[in-house]
Formats: sequence, structure tokens, C-alpha cells
Amino acid sequence: MDILTEIIARKRVEVKDKKGLIPMEHLERIIEHQPLEHHSLKNALLTSPTGIIAEFKRKSPSKGWIHEGAKVETITSDYEKNGATGISVLTDTPFFGGSLNDLRTARKNVSIPLLRKEFIIDEYQIYEAKAAGADAILLIAAALSPLQSKEFTRLAKELHLDVLLEIHDEIEADYVTAYNDLIGVNNRNLGSFETSVEKSFNMINLLPKEAVLVSESGISNPQTVKELRDAGYKGFLIGENFMKTENPGASLGEFVKKVIQ
Repeated sequence: MDILTEIIARKRVEVKDKKGLIPMEHLERIIEHQPLEHHSLKNALLTSPTGIIAEFKRKSPSKGWIHEGAKVETITSDYEKNGATGISVLTDTPFFGGSLNDLRTARKNVSIPLLRKEFIIDEYQIYEAKAAGADAILLIAAALSPLQSKEFTRLAKELHLDVLLEIHDEIEADYVTAYNDLIGVNNRNLGSFETSVEKSFNMINLLPKEAVLVSESGISNPQTVKELRDAGYKGFLIGENFMKTENPGASLGEFVKKVIQ
């Protein structure tokens, strides 16, 4: 069993348990009483000089703990102060050390777009994301059927959430529909978790020119961001490069300076 298959199997059990604890109707009531304010990740990327989506995560399946004990309120606030265009928050607990509470806490501390980074396999999780204060969700093509991807995208947009559709090989380019205006290329193989930024360069000609494109994972050099931007990418999701340092916010600040030089 590869890592993605294991994660999805655990996620199905987790979502079933959550539905028993917190009914969908409760999430819908929370959403009904939320303010209408929405921070569009897509629009932020279109106007940003760097396009960096800084990620908050404590560990990963391939590396183990990256920053155990990291405080979401401190790091997300520092990310915003140091020039992040948006923030990605991992909400998976067993494999990434995150939680939905991390997303709720981040929402209280920042005013830039928040992406819920999660393995979404059920519409329940989309309502969860909205209720917790997300502005965008991640949909991973490898975890969904094309029909699920389309239906989940439609639902998310009805809830005023941006959707970052993540693909990681040429076959998954078929998942892209007219609904998908924010598309990510994951440079990490979701089976082996090996990374290669070349994947973003190789995939770009398969993607619609009008979409806002995001390169994800394996980016550690400001020069790479510049080259990807020249190739047509507007967003750059970077997590481990910052989170592995003592002060992720300061590390982002130094990175941003080099990108805009």
C-alpha cells in the first residue's frame, strides 16, 4: 500500500466518525451566521509580486517531525507580516500533525487567504473547511474520480470557496474542467513522496492558459520561483523549506526579499 492509499483509507474512517459527532446541519448553521467576507486566493495570486503560499505543517509522512510543537498562531501571523500571499494549513492529524483547530486559530490571526490543505474525499469536509474559516480548499485529483472532482468544485464555489485542483501527472490533466481556474502541479510523487520541480515545467503546456497556476512542493530556492514565474506560474506553495527552520516567518521574509530582487 502506498502512502496516499493509506492516508485515504484512514480518512474515510475519520470522516465517518466526525459525521457521527458533528452533524452536517450543525456546520450549515455555522456557515449561515458567518460574515460574508471572503479572501480570494486566486485574486491574491494575480496581484502578488511573489505569489508565495506559505505552509504551516508540523510533520510529513516522508520526513517525520519537521517542527514539532510549532505554534500556529505565532507562525501564521509571522507569515503574514513577512510577505506571504496566502497560507496553507495542514489539517490532517495522523500524518501531518495538524488539525481543524489550527485552521480556526489561523483565521483569528491573519487576514490573508487561507487554504485548507487536506485529503478531501467527502463533501462534509468542504462544509468543515468553510465553517472553520477557510477561503480555499485543496482537491487532489489522485484521491478523487473526475466526477467527484467536478461536483466538489461546484459545491465549494457555491460556498464561496476557491478550489485549488492539484494534479501530479499528465493523465490527471483530464480532470481539469471549465470550473477549474486555480490549478496546482504537485512536484511530489504521491506514492513515493519523491520530489522534482521539473514536473511543473513539463506539465505547463497541458494546462489552460487562462487558469492561475500554482507549483507545489520541493521549492527551496528563490531563483526557482523566478524561473517558474517566467514559465507562467503565479503561485508557489512552500512549506518544509520554512517550517524546518527555528523561525519560519523570518525565513519566509528572507526568501521573499531574494524573490523580488
